Amino acid sequence: MDLSPAYEYFEKLRNCVCCPRECGVNRFTDERGFCQSGTEFSIGSICSHKGEEPVLSGRNGIANVFFARCNMQCVFCQNHQISRTKKAVLASPWNLESICERIEQLLDEDCHMVGFVSPSHFIPQMMAIIKALELRGREPTIVMNTNGYDKVSTLRELEDWVDIYLPDIKYMDSELARTWSQTPDYPAVIKASLREMYRQKGSTLWLNNEGVAEKGLIIRHLVMPGAVENSLECLRWIAEELSTNIHISLMSQYHPTPWVEDDPRLGRTLYPEEYEAVVNEMERLGLDKGWIQPLESHDHYKPDFTEPHPFEKEKIISAFSAE
Repeated sequence: MDLSPAYEYFEKLRNCVCCPRECGVNRFTDERGFCQSGTEFSIGSICSHKGEEPVLSGRNGIANVFFARCNMQCVFCQNHQISRTKKAVLASPWNLESICERIEQLLDEDCHMVGFVSPSHFIPQMMAIIKALELRGREPTIVMNTNGYDKVSTLRELEDWVDIYLPDIKYMDSELARTWSQTPDYPAVIKASLREMYRQKGSTLWLNNEGVAEKGLIIRHLVMPGAVENSLECLRWIAEELSTNIHISLMSQYHPTPWVEDDPRLGRTLYPEEYEAVVNEMERLGLDKGWIQPLESHDHYKPDFTEPHPFEKEKIISAFSAE
């Protein structure tokens, strides 16, 4: 099958301004921007994942495409094996046909949708995959699982491409954003990007008869050790500036990776009182749609991208509970 029409979106990579860093490099050459990525489909894994929110995982998991590298460099990233820009990563260059074949295999195994994880620096590649699937007669529900460091103009281009936005809201504290993720402008960027996602999808999460999402917006927030006030400010902003009807996924799964295990602040999991304070504020604000992870979730989410299935060993059956 001729998949060449899917490659038209690659022209954006000749002057890459896909994400807020707007490096402007020509990724068809040896020139590299912050993410250190070229025109290849650099992918850490394509696998079914049952550890997402229940409305995304369903019974059989979501077919997730994990892009390598990242336009943020969070020092605590749980996917550090594939996300670093200044280290070798566990990723391979796939061709478009093999990507489609792998996704189709997962769809035929009754995965309900396709998720693109950390796609902000690979938007043209993501669009090419979606277009190629369409050319092959497949139109699954598309989920954009993003760190939230996205341009509004890019999101507007994706309005008819993405069915479900699954962004993080990491920081309202610019100093934390600078220190932990090299993104001092993150608070301003996330406010703008979430407003755009909300404009497109609103606060209603549309579910099918099986309770699986088909359209909408879910905002994730990972509570970090020693950063309770940042978490409270993130939740307050959602409630006050967007809507209390938005589905929130509050996450307690932070665990120190080898990169930060000796860090005095990040080298531990959450204290119970830290997470309790954030949960209480969520309830006080009336953010009562979504999910809360049990505190012990930090023992559940430890992907290993050296394995054929990075999440196969996770204890994920009840990692999320309905709120």
